[in-house]
Parts: sequence; structure tokens; C-alpha cells
Amino acid sequence: MEIRKATKEDANSLLDIYSYYVENTAISFEYETPSLDEFEKRIIKTLEKYPYVVIEDGGLIRGYAYAGPFHSRAAYAHCCEVTIYLDRDSKGKGYGRALYDALETALKQIGIINLYACIADPEVEDEYLTKNSECFHKHMGYTGVGEFHKCGYKFGRWYNMIWMEKMIGEHT
Repeated sequence: MEIRKATKEDANSLLDIYSYYVENTAISFEYETPSLDEFEKRIIKTLEKYPYVVIEDGGLIRGYAYAGPFHSRAAYAHCCEVTIYLDRDSKGKGYGRALYDALETALKQIGIINLYACIADPEVEDEYLTKNSECFHKHMGYTGVGEFHKCGYKFGRWYNMIWMEKMIGEHT
């Protein structure tokens, strides 16, 4: 298992992972899978300021995680939003923890101390969305801080969105 910085050349593999979530789940509220060109641009834009990491095992990318701005105002410079996606057949193997540990280490190095995760959340679990992401984040030390009700509409259903946070540094 190897964790490394993502590159533009990883876009096709990462898009293969992501497209499943766009097309088959309410985990992502995107309706259509982005083009390869668009996904490459997203990777490049993220890497301008934030870490973007992939995990490889057996020569294949099994997942990825990255950070982005929480808010554009200067006062939020020590905060970021984090995102993680695992290959749908690669869950339960420790990849998620390894990716988030690597991401947190990289974020600490650039002065980030508050992490926020925006998570789609069902009122009642269904075939498109479970509470697995919320449970994973709790396991990783995140706590719930907010909930928006029926704000995401996908597959003919309304879903909630929750915000979770984790502090990874001292507020001095």
C-alpha cells in the first residue's frame, strides 16, 4: 500500500471511482459525471493550495482524498473542507483511515487546524444513501455540528446534509 500526491495523470482512475458515486448514489449531489478534462482541472486547481492524495494497492488506485477551501474570507485560512472517495470494492481495508491520516499530516504542515466534512445524510437509509459516511467520520474523530434538512434532491428524493468537524491543531 502506498499513499502519494495525486497528479493530473491520475484523473482517469479517480474519475472511474467517482463516477460510481455520481451515477448510483446520493453520496455526491452531482447529477452527471464530469468530463475527464473537467476532472483534471479540478485536481490541478486543488493542488494549487491544498493536498490531494491517492492510495495505491496492488498497482491500482483504491481511493483518494483532498482538501479545499471552507470559505474564501481570510479569517478562515486555518480551516478547510475535506473529501474522500474509495473504490466501491475497496471498503473495510483501512484505506480510508490511511488516506485521512496522510491528508491530516499534510494539512497540519500548511497550517490548517480545523477540518470540515459536508456529508449527504438520509432521514431513512435507502438504496442510494446510508449513514456509512457519517459513521466513518465519527470513527475518525469528527463530531456533528450542523444539519440542513431536505436540501439535496436526487433520484426523486430529498436528502439532508450534515456538517462534521475535527480539530487537528492548537488554536493559539
